[in-house]
Amino acid sequence: MRILLSAMLIAASGLAATCESLTGVKLAGANIQSARTVAAGTFAPPRAEVPVAAPVNYKALPAFCRVQGVLQPSSDSHIEFEVWLPASGWNGRYEGLGNGGFAGAIDYPGLADAVANGYAASASDTGHKGSAIDARWALGHPEKVADFGYRAVHETAEKAKTLITTFYGNQARRSYFSSCSNGGREALMEAQRYPTDYDGILAGAPANDWTHLLANAAEETQILGDPAKFIPPSKLPAIQAATLAACDAQDGVKDGIINDPSRCKFDSSVLLCKGAESESCLTGPQAASLQRLYAGAVDSAGKTIFPGRLPGGEVGSATWSLWITGQAPGTSLMYSFATQYFANMVFEDAAWDYHTFQMDRGLKVADDKTARILNATDPDLKRFRDRSGKLIVYHGWNDPAISALSSVNYFRSVQGKMGAKQTDGFFRLYLAPGMAHCGGGPGPDVFGQAIGQAADPEHSVSKALERWVENGVAPDRIIATKYTTGPNPSVARTRPLCHYPQVASYRGSGAMDDAANFACVEPK
Repeated sequence: MRILLSAMLIAASGLAATCESLTGVKLAGANIQSARTVAAGTFAPPRAEVPVAAPVNYKALPAFCRVQGVLQPSSDSHIEFEVWLPASGWNGRYEGLGNGGFAGAIDYPGLADAVANGYAASASDTGHKGSAIDARWALGHPEKVADFGYRAVHETAEKAKTLITTFYGNQARRSYFSSCSNGGREALMEAQRYPTDYDGILAGAPANDWTHLLANAAEETQILGDPAKFIPPSKLPAIQAATLAACDAQDGVKDGIINDPSRCKFDSSVLLCKGAESESCLTGPQAASLQRLYAGAVDSAGKTIFPGRLPGGEVGSATWSLWITGQAPGTSLMYSFATQYFANMVFEDAAWDYHTFQMDRGLKVADDKTARILNATDPDLKRFRDRSGKLIVYHGWNDPAISALSSVNYFRSVQGKMGAKQTDGFFRLYLAPGMAHCGGGPGPDVFGQAIGQAADPEHSVSKALERWVENGVAPDRIIATKYTTGPNPSVARTRPLCHYPQVASYRGSGAMDDAANFACVEPK
């Protein structure tokens, strides 16, 4: 029945090969384990699928060819990957998808979004199975670290393109990559190391300065691991209230969002307890911890290692209480990332104790051992630019995991290497006020990061990237939307995202929740 269905679909669409015949495609360093047609509405993902904020309606998917395989670029590699190919209505585009955290799972929601919108798509687990906050798979396996760092995404792209050409009889006319967090690091790694893989790259909140990011997290873990210095989540509302009181109105709009928190000069000493300690004030050690979180890490010579967290986004279900403080010392996500990374990839000691971390020594060992494999900080994007590649980076100003200043620093480094005018011709940076890590937060956080979120380039960063690649129209402002929660969400607020260094400025009249009443201007 499946073979008959596949034959009928192919006859209708004029495909060059049957889905099932793709099991016979020979790929260097890879093995195709399965290729079968999935009838419309019948796909059910494995339980270990990547979690997403909104449930995916897999029953709405059209028929597609699902190819499953294993990549083995080294003797210790076992990278499971999938390529999904629309049985009909292919739009001629290929979408590569990445992974958050330490990876370990295939992005089925992303594959579903792509196929539902007519794209051929691919994704991998980067070479291991497991939780995104667990790196025990890396201990004693340097080749698996290399797969995670850069090989898996590149190898998947190459094999996916071959399968696309075989199935449809034509190459994809354009190739795109989109992902966030570690996936944003993967995106920048592609632009830097493999500039011919993709025509357009969308990198969200990239963890591209990996070694410095997690060295900063290790030091923060030490500080917040001291019970006297730990900031309990119950005090975060008072901290946010103070930062908003200091800086919310700087842009002329008091709306619970600091438009550009990099301009907010907040001194944590204003929260020092004047009498008995309460949830509305900080002890001296807690105030010092908070100031360190905002300042970022420095080495013994005072050189900045990684920029600090930005004020204004301390409260929320996926903000500081999840990422930075945790509910108690040693329970935050950044604690998990820092300890898993240094124990399993850097010092290769499962019993490594974060209390022994010293910034200068720890960072040097991390850089010497893994920077070449994991960091995507090279500002020389000449090869990517020369083949007409286009790159968009977006980052939430309220990101509690990765400071948005890290993306600003990378953008400026590219400008310094290639010149501001040259950079503007292929690279745009968008900073989203009030948005947390890849989404969430009080600010508008939906702007087409996923293909199906919005249909036009004015509201979709994905569509804006496509128009830039395919029609040469550089993106300007993009409208972001905040939706209400509940079973029937509606638009709560819209706001323009301006390409850096421009900022959204209120025109002085009209509703403050309407993007039409804001203009993108150069900062004063």
